[in-house]
Amino acid sequence: MELTQAMSMAMVLVVTFAVLALSSVVWPRRSRRKKLNLPPGPRGWPVFGSLLTLLSSPLPPHRVLAALAARHGAPLMHLKLGSFHVVVASSEETARLVLKTHDLAFADRPPTAFGEILGYGYKGIVQTPYGPYWRMARKLCATELFSTRRVEAFEHARAQEMRALTRGLFERAGEDVQVKEHLLSFTMRNILRMALGERWSSGGSCGSSDAAAAGEAFRRTLKESFTVTGLLGNVGEWVPWLGWFDVQGYVRGMKKAHVMFDKFNEQILVEHEKDYHRRRRAGTGNMDLVDVLLELVADDDGDKEEEESPETTTLTRDGVKAFLLDIIGGGTETAAAIMEWAIVELLRHPDAMAAATGELDRVVGNERWATESDLPDLPYVEAVVKETMRLHPVGPLLIPHHAREDTVVVAGDCYDIPAGTRLMVNMWAVGRDPASWPESPEEFRPERFLAGGGAEGVDVRGAHFKLLPFGAGRRMCPAYNLVMKEVVAAMANLVHGFSWRLPDGVVADDLSMEEFFGLNVSRKEPLLAVVEPRMPAHLYDAVD
Repeated sequence: MELTQAMSMAMVLVVTFAVLALSSVVWPRRSRRKKLNLPPGPRGWPVFGSLLTLLSSPLPPHRVLAALAARHGAPLMHLKLGSFHVVVASSEETARLVLKTHDLAFADRPPTAFGEILGYGYKGIVQTPYGPYWRMARKLCATELFSTRRVEAFEHARAQEMRALTRGLFERAGEDVQVKEHLLSFTMRNILRMALGERWSSGGSCGSSDAAAAGEAFRRTLKESFTVTGLLGNVGEWVPWLGWFDVQGYVRGMKKAHVMFDKFNEQILVEHEKDYHRRRRAGTGNMDLVDVLLELVADDDGDKEEEESPETTTLTRDGVKAFLLDIIGGGTETAAAIMEWAIVELLRHPDAMAAATGELDRVVGNERWATESDLPDLPYVEAVVKETMRLHPVGPLLIPHHAREDTVVVAGDCYDIPAGTRLMVNMWAVGRDPASWPESPEEFRPERFLAGGGAEGVDVRGAHFKLLPFGAGRRMCPAYNLVMKEVVAAMANLVHGFSWRLPDGVVADDLSMEEFFGLNVSRKEPLLAVVEPRMPAHLYDAVD
């Protein structure tokens, strides 16, 4: 595989330089444009800019970009990646500049193969360009899909799935367990129940076997698609005239994944439409997210001309599918990756594990599971999650923004950011910046988020630019409240319900901390651990 990719890249390079040689003869030289005062950064190579530097490094892109920013003394750094200007913010203050001060100017998303192919032509939530459709999507998320009322309505379902997770671990007590697989099943069941209804929840008492099998196939394809939709890996996306080569097979992989996703999504919509009128007449109980979206499609049905307009605010059938992909994709891998990193850090820091366990024993006791109503009384467990997000952001470069207009940004000097520039915020670098985290920024210290710790009061809701796991401003992740409830409650029960240790012969210093960089960043080597129950056996019985 690596040899094939190397040969493909060599072919691209040969073609590139041949075209460059021809263009210098055939095409007239362009007139000089007004010189821009761009932020400092590396000069890069012709055609590819600094793209080859990123792709050839054994380190993931967020680490390479952090090193480049440090080398050039540029918390706001400019570089060329292929044909595009890119600006990278690597400090708390520059993150504030681009995500708050100039939020509107940078509120767009760059065009990507991911948004075009997997996003049904940019009809989802994440990749949708800034405009009327995006405003409709954001309003829908705030008032319906991820409102406080909607999140609270599914609290009982989350508790049931938590019990299914703890039961599964209880049955594997004393064995070497691949932790991530259990966490992914848990997060997938949670989001499927909320988005699609109980029938699609696998593993518990609610899901049918056919739906469970379809859901598991979806999860496998989702995992594969996270590999082929990495942020920086597709050369054809950065050098558009090379896109037709598709030398790495990214576009082919996304098209293959789209076929699978579309089949799954169509099955969901057809089955929901069969009992749509029954659900609407009932008017009681929890409407799942597909029910809500289908009602909006039904209400807006029929205006074909508006559907085809770029200024449309109509939710179409493809729009519902794109919403589902964003919700399921964003709500599965992200939460599981956060929890796996948190467990790894607790295993590496027994004092932190003891502090979290002690807090849970005091607040919850050993006769029941922690509930979401306990979370305000569990500041240390929440601090563990925040500290994990600081050191191991699963979206270390956030999702790229796109400059809608020429903008001047004042960051020590007045810098020109031309329209069309792609903007990245390196939260991995921000999370290790001594200017924002003066006390041992490279160390795992949850206490920093407690009273007197120096970062007390810092939250993840987009107001504190030193910690932005969900972004900030107009393009902030709309599901942050749901993710935090799910992750903190799950971590509370995983720590409270089990004693954790590494397999025989493995010590904490042996744990690899290497990262896999795809659409999200997760551990390169899945964590193997051994759990032993800490609570009375009857509490691990099947879900209610």
